[in-house]
Amino acid sequence: MKVVEIFASIQGEGKHIGKPTVFVRLSGCNLECSWCDTKYAREGGKEMTVGEVVGEVKKHRINNVCITGGEPMLQLAELRQLVEKLGRLKYHTVLETNGTLYDKFVFDKVDCVSFDVKPPSSGEESDIRLLKKLMQKDQVKIVVSDEKDFKFAKRMLKKIPVEVILQPAGGADIKWIAEKVIEEKLNARVLPQLHKIIKVK
Repeated sequence: MKVVEIFASIQGEGKHIGKPTVFVRLSGCNLECSWCDTKYAREGGKEMTVGEVVGEVKKHRINNVCITGGEPMLQLAELRQLVEKLGRLKYHTVLETNGTLYDKFVFDKVDCVSFDVKPPSSGEESDIRLLKKLMQKDQVKIVVSDEKDFKFAKRMLKKIPVEVILQPAGGADIKWIAEKVIEEKLNARVLPQLHKIIKVK
């Protein structure tokens, strides 16, 4: 499989925020979001076997693993092998995916699917039909950069069966998002990108 990087850091997003985590970033993506902060993962990477990836993960001696990208689901055959092997080794696995691709084996096997629903400001669209495939262990993230995105997120809340996290795009102010959620009594969590605040990868 094509791997851009494997590194240890703090989980900066979603309901597992703050947990020490090993990140496995795979190469390739089928979207081009306007505010993407990992454009370097769209191509390139080092060819590694699943065994080699697991070996690198083990070196960090951290139980939480986040498989991210790019879009990991583009390397489906190897991804299935990876999540199965990590599961057998009792790692807690989170799969970050852009909400356009589905595989029952992978979605069932990981401990959490972190499913992005792309807002208008991204310039892209997720497949909202896939939301019904999610389970209570999973989460949905919606990036909010402006009022249009917020209104989109509010509409989407009615269609999402799992916990929803709203997070600001890049340098967007998080306070106004929190105030709007409180004012409109929405059933969503507002979280920053912690890794950007504490300035770690």
